[in-house]
Amino acid sequence: MKTILQSLYAQQILTQQQAYDVLQAIANNAYNNEQITAFTSVFMMRKIRIEEFLGFRNSLMDLATKIDLEGRMAMDIVGTGGDEKNTFNISTLSCFVAAGAGAMICKHGNYAASSVSGSSNVMEYFGYKNAVDEQKIKYELDNCGLTFLHAPFFHPALKSVAGIRKNLKVRTFFNQLGPLANPCQPSLSVIGVYHLDVMRLYQYTLQNMNQKYMLLHSLDGYDEIALTSDAKVITPKSERLYSISDMTMLRIQQSDLFGGDTIEEAAKIFLAVLENKATPAQQEVVLVNTAFALMLYGMATTFYDAKNIALQSLQSGKAYEAFKKLMACQG
Repeated sequence: MKTILQSLYAQQILTQQQAYDVLQAIANNAYNNEQITAFTSVFMMRKIRIEEFLGFRNSLMDLATKIDLEGRMAMDIVGTGGDEKNTFNISTLSCFVAAGAGAMICKHGNYAASSVSGSSNVMEYFGYKNAVDEQKIKYELDNCGLTFLHAPFFHPALKSVAGIRKNLKVRTFFNQLGPLANPCQPSLSVIGVYHLDVMRLYQYTLQNMNQKYMLLHSLDGYDEIALTSDAKVITPKSERLYSISDMTMLRIQQSDLFGGDTIEEAAKIFLAVLENKATPAQQEVVLVNTAFALMLYGMATTFYDAKNIALQSLQSGKAYEAFKKLMACQG
């Protein structure tokens, strides 16, 4: 590690193989916490390069416990996290609304890095027993339409740095890797990113993967469609800038999306959305993010058709039923 750090401090770039090897060593506990923290900090001070990113990602997946979905058409809806906006659990809620509309969801998540409640935090709060083996994952997908995978259970490298990330309380390059490392390797991914540079990094990486994708970014720095600014949406076939008026008639402020100061407060908002008792702003942002996911899934060809399907899922109670079913679907 000393040689690697000296190279990085001299502003050199890791080769893809070097990045691959470092992550393998981290997973095997070859370095102490101080060395890993120093290594991680480099990529907080400069942009990660594509060759480094590909090396890290390939290493992470080679170490992962992979799940074979055997042709199931599953989708992940996930954000990088680390945008430091402390929003409520928008992407996780979108998963349940999409599942209520009939999509099959394989959600990959983790504890919060820089906010109060990540997807794993809120699922754990409600008593969900994480899917940890292939049989349970397939059972939940087939019987509940949705399963949840806590990332460290499937990624030794993430487990090795969990304490460091928790203590740092800021985003690291591991935030960027997570959305591209779903052990189910679903055929569709909706990924929210916090910065345009990261969006381009993902675009380049996903172009080399056999996967349909949609990248979402709010221009004011959210890793989802926040409706507080215009948004960039990229698919394999197109790039489009959506204005707020293209997506909603509501005026939404950052304070409308606040996720609370405790996990209990975040969970209260979570249930309010599913029970169709949320504020108009909270409901609207979930509907919009779900709408983009449903478009990728092929349930609608236009944004407003997709948004209406999402609204029906929420208002009919099907989204809430998907949530309750998963909580009971522990076969």
